[in-house]
Amino acid sequence: MSDDTPVRRPRHRGIYLLPNLFTTAAMFAGFYAIVASIGGRFSEAAIAVFVAALLDGLDGRVARLTGTQTEFGVQYDSLSDLVSFGLAPALVMYNWALAGLREYGPLWGKVGWAAAFIYAACGALRLARFNTQVSVIDKRYFQGLASPAAAAVCMSFVWSMDKSGISGDDLCFVMPFFAAIVGLLMVSRFRYYSFKSLPVGGHVPFAWIVVTVLLLVLLFLDPPHVLLAVFSVYLLSGPAVTLWGVAARRRLHHRGAA
Repeated sequence: MSDDTPVRRPRHRGIYLLPNLFTTAAMFAGFYAIVASIGGRFSEAAIAVFVAALLDGLDGRVARLTGTQTEFGVQYDSLSDLVSFGLAPALVMYNWALAGLREYGPLWGKVGWAAAFIYAACGALRLARFNTQVSVIDKRYFQGLASPAAAAVCMSFVWSMDKSGISGDDLCFVMPFFAAIVGLLMVSRFRYYSFKSLPVGGHVPFAWIVVTVLLLVLLFLDPPHVLLAVFSVYLLSGPAVTLWGVAARRRLHHRGAA
């Protein structure tokens, strides 16, 4: 080969800007929630996590609509979810209530940060399990409480209490159990409806429109308490539906045996 032949530079594979911009914005919202909680602005922190959830729901849809789905985007989205729905809620709960346990002695202080860590670790485990099972699970259901829904339960609780004038110090002995239970539900085997099979672009019953309008009005009147009620019902739906299914299978088994 001649010495004058130009050397080709290796091609660098680029990334798509638009969907990853939404993912970055979601991670920024989660990071802001942490910073706001350090400054004692707990309602702002909770709202920031809900903004992150909204942006997280948009990035995947934007990628599918624009045909810009990549493995990089999938992995980046997962890391963003860990920040926004794992670390951010854990640290908001810690700064709001769990840190107050230090006033009752070193042991209680360890209980506080341990509860926050359990939540964050369960969020990471939930995301890792989802990523490894995404091709084999039933798309209609989540196995375990999804991390955005878990974050929504925790942040709507913090937001509701903060707006009601109830400080985290008043609930510092409740929050370790609350954080640990929600965290463990993320790694549980309870089945939660994913809402992915809803006919968003098709025909729906008229009653759905009425319910949607009522829900929007209630959200306008009192966002934190309505969100807490909605996501608390969803949190309880997993154990309720799973246990009902187990009981139904047992009844069928007994009838067959009879």
